Amino acid sequence: MARNKLHRQANLAEMLHLDLPLFVGILACFALGLLVLYSAKMNSSIVHRQIIRLIIACGMMLVVAQIPPRAYRFWAPWFYFSTLIMLGMVLLVGDVSKGAQRWLDFKFIRFQPAEIMKLALPLMLCRTLDEHVLPPKGPLIALSSLYIFLPLLLIAMQPDLGTAILVASTGFFVLFFAGISWRFLATIASLALAALPFFWSILRSYQKQRILTLLNPERDPLGAGYHIIQSKIAIGSGGIFGKGWLHGTQSHLEFLPERTTDFIFAVFGEEFGFVGVVVLLLIYSFIIFRGLQIGANARDTFSRLLAGSLIMTFCVYITVNIGMVSGILPVVGIPLPLISYGGTSMVTIMLSFGMLMAIETHKTLLKK
Repeated sequence: MARNKLHRQANLAEMLHLDLPLFVGILACFALGLLVLYSAKMNSSIVHRQIIRLIIACGMMLVVAQIPPRAYRFWAPWFYFSTLIMLGMVLLVGDVSKGAQRWLDFKFIRFQPAEIMKLALPLMLCRTLDEHVLPPKGPLIALSSLYIFLPLLLIAMQPDLGTAILVASTGFFVLFFAGISWRFLATIASLALAALPFFWSILRSYQKQRILTLLNPERDPLGAGYHIIQSKIAIGSGGIFGKGWLHGTQSHLEFLPERTTDFIFAVFGEEFGFVGVVVLLLIYSFIIFRGLQIGANARDTFSRLLAGSLIMTFCVYITVNIGMVSGILPVVGIPLPLISYGGTSMVTIMLSFGMLMAIETHKTLLKK
């Protein structure tokens, strides 16, 4: 009986192009996210809204999973250049929100083209590299760097440093998995270090303030350093086992800012402690391991590069958010994936998971 039930579940997953191990890891994150989200706000309505967003995002993931990877390869240039045009439109006619011009508003839909570029750029790079012998040489590296630089420049002009970091990381990981030489990486790192004074000079005042605050948040404890200080207090007060669900004081007494979005990890750390954080990181590690496994087993270069870059970008999401909330990285406004409240980044992440599932499940169909 149990064996027949498992067989039926496997057949259903295959029919829907679902990768069950990956999907189980995603659902585990969703469950933890809803728990901590309710505790952070003590309001069921925000949980209901998040559930609706999760259902929509999962639906979009399922749709994307039905599309074979060869279709992504074919449409990659159209996807990339249309998104690049939209990024240019943002600077001309974009909608301003919270002091940044990042949105396109077409009345019936409002979205951030920079979020779409997190998918368009790796697709374009993977197609470009797939058409040549790897590892890439000078001209191919130069062309790929241009594909990375153009959206990076447009996003930085919005300004949106957090998204720029993620978009740059997608491009870097494609080149890394393509086998780019360590000598080239060392050269780029050296040039970046040498250019730090120039980059500092072109940063906006609030961006410089974030970096200075990271180095010494106590210099302005009630102003620029308030977020990091309160976040570190919340995480540290959780101890080994945490204060317990619904018993966090930093969030319930509203000392912790942005506690449902960027700083939700601090709420989690306070209530579930070190043990809870380890469990969350193990779930994340399982998702990342499964994504890398899908990439390693992919049938062609395009799919391998795409899977590797998408799952490692997900890893960057996690690293930057936790580092930011823990006070070891500057505050750049990147949510904790699959946990934080919101829809835009959630949809982007779930679309990338849909692509991963398409790579895995369509490979299985080809074998048959």
